[in-house]
Amino acid sequence: MLRYMRSTFTSLAMPLLALFAPFALFAVTTGTPAHAAPQAAASRESSRSMQGSMSAPDCVHLTVDWRYTFVSNDCSSTYTLTVAYLDGTEVPCRTAAPGDRITFPGRGTQGNEVLGAVLCDSGGSA
Repeated sequence: MLRYMRSTFTSLAMPLLALFAPFALFAVTTGTPAHAAPQAAASRESSRSMQGSMSAPDCVHLTVDWRYTFVSNDCSSTYTLTVAYLDGTEVPCRTAAPGDRITFPGRGTQGNEVLGAVLCDSGGSA
């Protein structure tokens, strides 16, 4: 009886497995985003470009969201700042007086990240 049940199960399970195998392969191959490899290259390039720039002082704070990045200047000096992004997106520099909170684009929904606040060449502290 056990042998009959095992062979019946095998004979029923194999066609079902063959039927759903293409969907299982689809689920496995679509798990990795298509932009993973270019983003890794952009990550290396952006981190190199950020190393060449002067990062903002510790009294400059970031609040990052998908839509906006808020930069708060809690320093006693005025700074001209921009934000560095993982994919190398460039945004214009903005001046933040002491106590100011300025807004930049956020990280978005495509896997980009904000690396940090960077001092602009034109100013730093005024």
